[in-house]
Amino acid sequence: MAGRTPPEHLPVFKTKVRLLAGRRETPARTGGQITVGLSRDPCFRPSHQPVVATRTSGEMDKPLISHHLVDSDGSLAEAPSEVPKVGILGSGDFARSLATRLVGSGFSVVVGSRNPKRTAGLFPSAAQVTFQEEAVGSPEVIFVAMFREHYSTLCGLSDQLAGKILVDVSNPTEQEHLLHHESNAEYLASLFPTCTVVKAFNVISAWTLQAGPRDGNRQVPICSDQPEAKRTILELAQAMGFTPVDMGSLASAREVEAMPLRLLPGWKVPALLALGLFVFFYTYNFIRDVLQPYLQEGKNKFYQLPVSVVNTTLPCVAYVLLSLVYLPGVVAAALQLRRGTKYRRFPDWLDHWLQHRKQIGLLSFFCAALHALYSFCLPLRRSHRYELVNQAVKQVLTDKSHLWIEEEVWRMEIYLSLGVLALGTLSLLAVTSLPSIANALNWREFSFVQSTLGFVGLVLSTLHTLTYGWTRAFEESRYKFYLPPTFTLTLLVPCVVILAKGLFLLPCFSRRLSKIRRGWEKDGAVKFTLSVDHALAQKTSHV
Repeated sequence: MAGRTPPEHLPVFKTKVRLLAGRRETPARTGGQITVGLSRDPCFRPSHQPVVATRTSGEMDKPLISHHLVDSDGSLAEAPSEVPKVGILGSGDFARSLATRLVGSGFSVVVGSRNPKRTAGLFPSAAQVTFQEEAVGSPEVIFVAMFREHYSTLCGLSDQLAGKILVDVSNPTEQEHLLHHESNAEYLASLFPTCTVVKAFNVISAWTLQAGPRDGNRQVPICSDQPEAKRTILELAQAMGFTPVDMGSLASAREVEAMPLRLLPGWKVPALLALGLFVFFYTYNFIRDVLQPYLQEGKNKFYQLPVSVVNTTLPCVAYVLLSLVYLPGVVAAALQLRRGTKYRRFPDWLDHWLQHRKQIGLLSFFCAALHALYSFCLPLRRSHRYELVNQAVKQVLTDKSHLWIEEEVWRMEIYLSLGVLALGTLSLLAVTSLPSIANALNWREFSFVQSTLGFVGLVLSTLHTLTYGWTRAFEESRYKFYLPPTFTLTLLVPCVVILAKGLFLLPCFSRRLSKIRRGWEKDGAVKFTLSVDHALAQKTSHV
């Protein structure tokens, strides 16, 4: 299959695809057709007349899956000969969305179905819905939009499919991916050795196809053993508004099919880190605020576990996570100053840490937002109302008509104000982390928000924590079971980051660091050595 010569008229299709890539027509101007084919039912007897969906051309830009189904009659005119024709085998959600995107991109689409009369109304008006035998006749590129177990039902069309490009868009389940040693695309290629199989569009959802690539991931991994066929699908993906990514031969199809099966791969380490911090601080607060009063004073405060202890834990986790976002940058700057060059790789652990800063920052914002919501809920608790009544009764019994501590009033006012400012800064950081917002900023703007404002947010959070603690760190009664207050533990890492950042602002360090990041190197920082073994030289080189 890999050495098969592409069809003689394939360059004509490629030329038309290039023209469409440069001329993005609106759906109302295309007038093209799309053919969708389904797996054949041996008990089904198709007629020889195609069934065509008819609707006004202005409805082509509407979502394909609609409650408004129009009866089809055969009145659709043939598409102009200069429009490249593409076939689709399948009539599911993905096939209908794919047909909509192809029609909107200026292609003529033919859809093959086991029951075209029933499914014709689900497709755009410019899509010709017919039986699968007729759908695979003229198109040179055919999308196979069906599950793996239905591939064998197409074996009766092997003579008609000979020499054509089959685009496999299927995805296996996790169990199927582990069960089968070959990918769906490789299995399809083994069933049709006279065809060229290309794996593509399996990472794109039906919603992204309908809504457009701006509302989803633009990248489309593509792999095939035939370079010409792969280049054709690359140009087709560009004409549809996506960004194709060449993944090599068809042997990479198994890796491509595993991409949709991954569940937030970049969030595993940050999530485990946040969970570990939460468990640690929750246990620490439980020992201090619940267990110690119960054992030493006989007070039952286990009712504080669902809300109060959680609310005390969340800001600790958010604060430490925020400091861990900026700590690797400090470590990286220290390494560059020590080495005197920027052309040596960081250690793997530091490199992975730098790559996970975005996820850690978003988890910090998530914990801070939860802390704000829990704080609003504190006065709604029944226990809080009882405490207010008890304090009022105690004040009456002690003949204290006026209870006002000026220092505590000012402390709480400043504490709440700094907390609101810190949360607002974190919100700005989280919003600018979204791809749609980040793409609207240039590098200087993005760096200012994420670096400068982020450090301001860390400083505000530190002041918020210090205002909360006030003089409690110096009161002996605050050390329960000889354990220091929780906020003193959270201050360790942030204070290290702030002090290191301030140290790097000194001229003796800032100028040297700026020179290093502009390419300056200390004498002898990088050594070039010639090795007899070229492979060994590549492994030992850090340039």
